[in-house]
Amino acid sequence: MLVAGFPAGSFQTNCYVVAAGPGEACVVVDPGQDAVEPLEELLAQHRLSPVAVLLTHGHFDHTFSVSPVCDGHDVPAWIHPEDREMLADPMKGLSQDAAAFFGGRMELREPREVRELTDGADLELAGLTLRVDHTPGHTRGSVVFTTATDEGIEVILAGDTLFAGSIGRTDLPGGDHAQMLASLRDRLLVRDDSAVVLPGHGPTTTIGRERSSNPYLQDLGTPAPGRGL
Repeated sequence: MLVAGFPAGSFQTNCYVVAAGPGEACVVVDPGQDAVEPLEELLAQHRLSPVAVLLTHGHFDHTFSVSPVCDGHDVPAWIHPEDREMLADPMKGLSQDAAAFFGGRMELREPREVRELTDGADLELAGLTLRVDHTPGHTRGSVVFTTATDEGIEVILAGDTLFAGSIGRTDLPGGDHAQMLASLRDRLLVRDDSAVVLPGHGPTTTIGRERSSNPYLQDLGTPAPGRGL
């Protein structure tokens, strides 16, 4: 399996491509701000052809380039229905102060084709099986996608639910700290320690490393500021 990525835009949001191997079809995950050009370079480098864009949630630092990427390659975007409205109205995912910083409005649009994710579904895309797990907390429609290597090691595209050493913030519209704790406990900490976590910001980690050292996971009753937009 081939997994490659890069941090995009001023928020340094990780955009990933996942494929069975070089020269194959691929999925693109979370094409954020200023992601189009580096994504095209990455696709050309590995001779990859996108068949879908997967969105871990609706915040614009993860979705900013979804329309040009999808429409440019004639592929659909997949997002949880709870976050779909943010594709065209990203202000719905921002605090009042953040919205004011961006002038109170930001005009984006949905791609031509949008498909809605279902909790527990298996997406068969690009020769891969990707399981969808709804992990509300950072947003109402946050999800993580999980696939497996040939050796059976889980690879988790975690968005802004879990980071190396931190967790997603829950103080923006749609955030819910209690839901975040439940998502971490019931959807991520149940995984094997060997599972690889590809977060929406920052470096790659593993479930085992976060279980043993992430301060926000040692006491799930302790509120945390978290990271992400």
